[in-house]
Amino acid sequence: MECRELIKKLCSINAVTGREDTAVQAISDILSDYCDEVKVDAFFNVIGLKKGQGKNPRNVLVTAHYDQIGLMVTGIDENGFLRFTNMGGVDPKVLGVLEVTVHGRRDLHGVIGSKPPHLIPPEDTDKPIKMEDMLIDIGYDAQKARELVSVGDVVSFKFPVLELKNNRMAGRSMDNRSSVAALVEILKELKRIRHRDNVYVAATVQEESGLVGAFMTSWHLKPDLAIAIDVCHGDMPDAPSDESFPLGKGVAIAVGPILSREHTQACIEIAKRERIPWQIDAEEKDTGTEASVYASALEGIPTLLLSIPAKYMHTTVEMVSLDDVEATARLAARYIAFRDELDQEGDTHE
Repeated sequence: MECRELIKKLCSINAVTGREDTAVQAISDILSDYCDEVKVDAFFNVIGLKKGQGKNPRNVLVTAHYDQIGLMVTGIDENGFLRFTNMGGVDPKVLGVLEVTVHGRRDLHGVIGSKPPHLIPPEDTDKPIKMEDMLIDIGYDAQKARELVSVGDVVSFKFPVLELKNNRMAGRSMDNRSSVAALVEILKELKRIRHRDNVYVAATVQEESGLVGAFMTSWHLKPDLAIAIDVCHGDMPDAPSDESFPLGKGVAIAVGPILSREHTQACIEIAKRERIPWQIDAEEKDTGTEASVYASALEGIPTLLLSIPAKYMHTTVEMVSLDDVEATARLAARYIAFRDELDQEGDTHE
C-alpha cells in the first residue's frame, strides 16, 4: 500500500488512549503483510518481528504509539447532554463546535455545541471556555441518552484526512499514525536491504496517558537498541524557532542527554551518506516521548529518537509532509542495516 493511502487508512481507525482494543486487529493486519511474526500482548501493543540474516543477530526495537487523544463521558444531565473529560492532552480551545463520535452501546454522532456570541454577556466574550462548561449534544433526551451511553464511554473526534499542496496531509491522529506509517515503510525498505539484526516493530498503546505501552514493550523484548519514532512540533507563526521544525526538510534527529551519543552521531553519518534530508532536534531533558522510557529501562537501552515534524499538534488538523515520513523511514531502515559498516570503516581508518 502506498504511504499516502496507508496514512489515510491509519487515521480513519479509532483507538482512543486506553481503548486501543478497537484497532488492534486493523494494526495487526497491516503489519502482518511485512513481518515474519506478529503478536499482541495483554494491553494491545502490536509487535511484529522481521528476522535478521546474521549468524548472531541482535534485537532492534522500533516503536511508534498508535493511541490517539479523545474524551471520556463523565455524566449525563437531565436534558440528555453529555459531560466529559479529556483522555490525553486535549486543548479546550479546539473543542468548541467539533463533531464527535460517542462510542456507547453503538456509535453515536454528536457535536460539542458552543453558545452563540449573541448570547454571551459582553464581560465574558474574551474569557476562554473551560472544558467542564462544555457539553456533547447527541440529539436525544435524558432517558434515551442513558440507554445508549454510559459513564466511562470514550469519545473520538471526527475529521477526514485532507490532501493539501506540496505533499502535505492534515487530519486527526497524525500524532502518531504518521509514525506507524513510518514503521510500515521501514519494513518495506528492509525487504530490499540485507540486514543482520532481528527487527521488532511495535505499535504501542497509551503513550498519550503516560507512556504505558513503552514500559511494557521494553521489559518484554529487552532490545539491544531502541528507536522511538514520534512527531515533533512543525514550524508555524509565533512558534519558537528552536522548538519547531519546517515541514518537508527531513527527519528530526534528536540530540540530548538521555539519548545514545554514539548511535545518534552514527545515524547522522548515515543520513549524510545516504543523502537523506535531516534536521537536529535539541532535547535538553527527557524528550516527553517513548525514548525516555527505553533509555532508562532495564540497565539502560541505547536509544535514538527520530521525529516527523507536525503542525497543529493535538488538534484535528495535524499536518505532516509525506516527504518527512518517508525520510524518517529510510533513515531508520538504513541505520539498522548499515550501521555496522560505519564501525568497520572506523576500524579501517585507525
